[in-house]
Amino acid sequence: MGTRRDPTARQLRLAVELRRLREAAGLSAREAAALLGVNSVQISQIEAGTTGVSEERLRRLAAHYACADTALIDALAVMASDRVRGWWEEYRGRLPTAFLDLSELEHHATFRWDVDFLHVPGLLQTEAYARALFSRRVPELPEEELGLRVRHRMQRGVIIEGSRPAPYRAVVHEAALRIKVGGREAMRGQLARILELSEAEHVTVRVIPFELEEFADITAAMVYAGGAVPRLDTVLRDGPDGVALVDTEARLAVFRTLFHRVEAVSLDPLRSRDFIHGLAKEL
Repeated sequence: MGTRRDPTARQLRLAVELRRLREAAGLSAREAAALLGVNSVQISQIEAGTTGVSEERLRRLAAHYACADTALIDALAVMASDRVRGWWEEYRGRLPTAFLDLSELEHHATFRWDVDFLHVPGLLQTEAYARALFSRRVPELPEEELGLRVRHRMQRGVIIEGSRPAPYRAVVHEAALRIKVGGREAMRGQLARILELSEAEHVTVRVIPFELEEFADITAAMVYAGGAVPRLDTVLRDGPDGVALVDTEARLAVFRTLFHRVEAVSLDPLRSRDFIHGLAKEL
């Protein structure tokens, strides 16, 4: 296989997992290369994501690494043989790579969780809300890029509204529902959109009201995407230094716990719908 200049986040994740398996087996890259009958440079390139790996070679490596987790190996084999060029590819070179990586991550996700405090989660946003949000960016975006970002965000909705929707659970703070992004009319439409989407069986929306005292020490906003096996789950966090992907087992366990804690103290889905209805009437 040829070398890649810019591996995707999914390709890099496969590479990282192969390196973790090798290290868990206590083998060096040189020793792994000898077992596979290649040179150590090729192993290094595979583990950097700059070179792909065939399913046959991946399974041989897993056998050499004495990995007994067949579900994990099968999932990695699917990733290795994946040649999907999804809808997001039309934006390559036109939008930041992080946008494409998120779309690819969502496409393959077995479920999605969101926790947000200041904004409505992207998958629930209306076009008017998304446009107003992107318009606030500093420096200001050119109109063409602004339009691309809005269109991309709307297309992401396919994972909860397409023919094969993924189970989706969102926890949103009251602050995000009260901030009038785009003005009163846009926010009225946004609340109506959340209520519409929350009627689907696979979509659950919960609200954290200001008055909830138990929430004070739980402050982890997140985008959590389920993998084919729990080890391949991914958390995306948007911070001041850019988007970061969390994929270590220990950190994933922390975010799973935080999400369940936030869900446990938030309003149940029915009370949340009533709460959102009440906010909409105030507008």
